[in-house]
Amino acid sequence: MRAVRGVAVAVALAGAAAVLTMSVDAGAAVAVPQQNPADWTPQMVAPIDTGYVRQLTPCGGNMYAVGTFTRFASPADGGKTFTRNNAMSFSGTTGKVTAFDPNTNGTVNSIALNPADCSTAWIGGSFTTVGGQPATNIAAVDTATGALRTTFKRSAAAKVNALLYTHGRVLVGGNFAKINGVARAKLASLNPTTGVPDSYLTLGLTGTYPGDPNSTRAFNFTLSHSGNKMLVTGVFTAVGGVHREQVFQLDLGATSASLNGWTSTDFYLHCADSLPFYLQDATYSTDDATVYTASTGYKRPADPLHTGICDAAAAYPNQATTVTRTWVNYTGCDSLLSVVADAGNVYVGGHQRWLNNENGCDKAGTGAVSRPGIGGIVASTGRASTWNPTRTRGIGADDLVLAFNGLWVASDNKNYSNKCGGEYHPGICFLPY
Repeated sequence: MRAVRGVAVAVALAGAAAVLTMSVDAGAAVAVPQQNPADWTPQMVAPIDTGYVRQLTPCGGNMYAVGTFTRFASPADGGKTFTRNNAMSFSGTTGKVTAFDPNTNGTVNSIALNPADCSTAWIGGSFTTVGGQPATNIAAVDTATGALRTTFKRSAAAKVNALLYTHGRVLVGGNFAKINGVARAKLASLNPTTGVPDSYLTLGLTGTYPGDPNSTRAFNFTLSHSGNKMLVTGVFTAVGGVHREQVFQLDLGATSASLNGWTSTDFYLHCADSLPFYLQDATYSTDDATVYTASTGYKRPADPLHTGICDAAAAYPNQATTVTRTWVNYTGCDSLLSVVADAGNVYVGGHQRWLNNENGCDKAGTGAVSRPGIGGIVASTGRASTWNPTRTRGIGADDLVLAFNGLWVASDNKNYSNKCGGEYHPGICFLPY
């Protein structure tokens, strides 16, 4: 799903106009995105009620969007409607749609690019053709046109959920037990030209959770700002035979990736039986010293209200040991799906109605604040900030990315969820600094 969360393009605050500020510590203030979205972003127009932008990834001057969609209208192109099946790109500063058109016959969950030249995109998901040619769940394509790179092997035995280009390799996560002809248990590293799996990442995922059946899988990747660590969320009880659940961290070395000691007992406490996999996303603070998480899960069956991290955002020290959370902010039994952080604030997206709602479940408890669809949390305190642009809830905001001097929101159009900041922005919304 998400390859890089807010680290691929630096957020330049110098010269940003009309920014909000909010206090973090005495005498300090940080900029936050405006609550008025840019008017020029592409607008998802089809399929009605089932469209979904699952990931946004910047590279060079363009933003790449993948998910489940067929058409986008472009205000920057005079309102012209473009047919783009499940993958498209546009200028990150003007919104003009590019010629990039891989034209897959199924959902694209993730896209990765080499930031050095942005000439090739690797896409993964649930599809069997790219541009009419056979490609099963993974492929490499030319970013100028979307044409298939035929030298890259293209066959994953099951769905691909996450892709990331780093250390000269393409890292892949998903539901597969084999990829490009080689056995790999849900994780793999591939040669970016040939697609052949190599020995850089050979740790396998095993195990699942009680309650509602969930297949073992890697779900989301997030690269650290330093580029030498990566967070992985998903369904598993062990990584390379070592106990981990919901999330783990990899150390990315020059020649191999290894399991980092960072973990928390919070991740081993299951939420509702119907939602055993709950930790949907994780990201880093700008200095990589803190890990922030976003979760679904409703609440633990034995909880009178909230004691775990179900339906909440939480913060953890990034140390190579078992750590304890420094704060948790509850929605009150609504799902969070995405999280990203800048210098002073943590931004969360989902289909939540509230933040600061530790005293309520499906209603606003004492102290709760309304933050529908998207909200901000002050990183130093763990309490909701005053930032409240709102987004119609639908399924939820599935990706948040900091790039091109602002915050990008990727989401669905379920139940007419097409408003962001009170304006019409189905699928993609950009809130500039």
